[in-house]
Amino acid sequence: METLNNILTEVSGFLWGWPMIILLLGTHLFLTIRLRFPQRHIWTAIKLSVSRDKDSSGDVSQFGALATALAATIGTGNIIGVATAVALGGPGAVLWCWLTGFFGISTKYAEGLLAVKYRRKSKEGRMLGGPMYALEHGLGWKSMAVLFALFTAIAAFGIGNTVQANAIATLTYETYDVAPWLTGIVISLLTGAVVLGGIKSIARVCTALIPFMAIFYIAGCIVILFMNGAYVWPALKLICESAFSSQAAGGGFAGSTIMLAARYGIARGLFSNESGMGSAPIVASAAQTRNPVRQALVSSSGTFWDTVVICALTGLVIVSSVIAYPDISHENGATLTKMAFSKIPVIGAPLLTFGLLTFAFSTILGWEIYGERAVEYLKGRRWTIYYRVLYILAIFIGSTMNLSVVWNLADCMNALMAIPNLLSLLFLSGVIVSETKLYLWSGQLDKEME
Repeated sequence: METLNNILTEVSGFLWGWPMIILLLGTHLFLTIRLRFPQRHIWTAIKLSVSRDKDSSGDVSQFGALATALAATIGTGNIIGVATAVALGGPGAVLWCWLTGFFGISTKYAEGLLAVKYRRKSKEGRMLGGPMYALEHGLGWKSMAVLFALFTAIAAFGIGNTVQANAIATLTYETYDVAPWLTGIVISLLTGAVVLGGIKSIARVCTALIPFMAIFYIAGCIVILFMNGAYVWPALKLICESAFSSQAAGGGFAGSTIMLAARYGIARGLFSNESGMGSAPIVASAAQTRNPVRQALVSSSGTFWDTVVICALTGLVIVSSVIAYPDISHENGATLTKMAFSKIPVIGAPLLTFGLLTFAFSTILGWEIYGERAVEYLKGRRWTIYYRVLYILAIFIGSTMNLSVVWNLADCMNALMAIPNLLSLLFLSGVIVSETKLYLWSGQLDKEME
């Protein structure tokens, strides 16, 4: 097992190294330029995300699809991942993470557009879509579509299931001394009660959970920043200066380099918002929307909330806290987060606990849909019930075991998902531009919203 873990570590390190970062960030920049900076439509996207398109085809509302995608996207990476980036790349990693999210809005827009453009209606009248359908029906790459679906079905057990369950079990054990097996049972039962009802059940829960947990966490971070008021401006200066400087020393931080700050900031940003990975389009395809561009804009707002807002706030809280309390160890991401938040009286530790618990649980729910739809594409709907049962059982297993092998395997699967998805975005960019021109640049969308 140790040998396998070492091999997976090497493979994961290669797949998530500079070639993948260049491919992902390059796609972000290419689509941003070719689509004339869709980031400028972010307020329209937010407005659309809370509106309904009832007369349109789809299984869930636009906000329901967004909430489910955000449930899968907003996870422990938004808290632990940001801290790990700071620990490995210095404070400047926060700015690179933020920039990655900003440009990633374009890629998430493109993914959502293709998801609706190439979605198909099942015999039961349900909407099915995602990169596998864009690859098959848009490009005729059936074998590539099968590979994407296979990687997704496997990856869901890692990043979306066992890893998140283990994070919850570890946190409740360390904080409240609750046995991991007991936590595993509770999470399994809660998840089972939701996912056995299918995508509509998951969307309902996510629609209620996501706004509450996000607003609570954002408000908590803002309160902490007020409490760290004297150190917020120095933290901002340090983040900006160290992003483009070989010296990131100060306030308890060790020196870093531009390359390290960029590498870890970009990598964690990409991993956090999942723009380009191809997961979010799977649920976006189920949205009730009259044209692909409407849902594309709604999908793009997910990256805005995930990285541009939540990750940025988390990073600012961590950096300002380390400056305020230089005794905080910054060498380990998980420890850095815990110590930074625990230094804040009254609300620090409870906020971190609440954030980790709710973010991890919502990720479990969101990724079940991704894995299930991948299995349905591969084997048909009758196999999805078996997948749900296995998914629920895996939660208990993940709560009680060491997951280093599973985590590294999940990392590999996520990278392998991204490659065919990014190829579909690049090769179908002409279709994306054409649809955008038809609905967005022509002003038709503005008329629909009047």
